[in-house]
Formats: sequence, C-alpha cells, structure tokens
Amino acid sequence: MGRTEKHIVTLDSCEHGVVIHALNDLRTRLIQSERPTDIVDELLLKTIDAPVKKVRDYEER
Repeated sequence: MGRTEKHIVTLDSCEHGVVIHALNDLRTRLIQSERPTDIVDELLLKTIDAPVKKVRDYEER
C-alpha cells in the first residue's frame, strides 16, 4: 500500500457552514444534471462529521 497525504483545514463555525452549504449546492446541481454525486457526498459527510477542536482566543491558529 502506498502512502496517502492528509490535509488539515482549520475553519471557524461560520467558514464551516459556508463549506457545507457550498458542497450541498454543488451536490444539488449534480443531481439536477443527472451526474454522480458520490465524491461530493463523501466530502460533505466528512466535513459535517469533522472533529471540533476548541482553540483559546490567545492561541495562534
């Protein structure tokens, strides 16, 4: 098995919401054009289920 890269993106709650809405809009457009949504579905679920890390205000993000 080969190595895979993982990317970590830090978002505040507002940005998290924007990403979810954007992915959902993309999914809707794909459904309307009768194209597969598998990859977008997986990414949407990963984004929704992503763990939350509490960061203190004085910590650098």
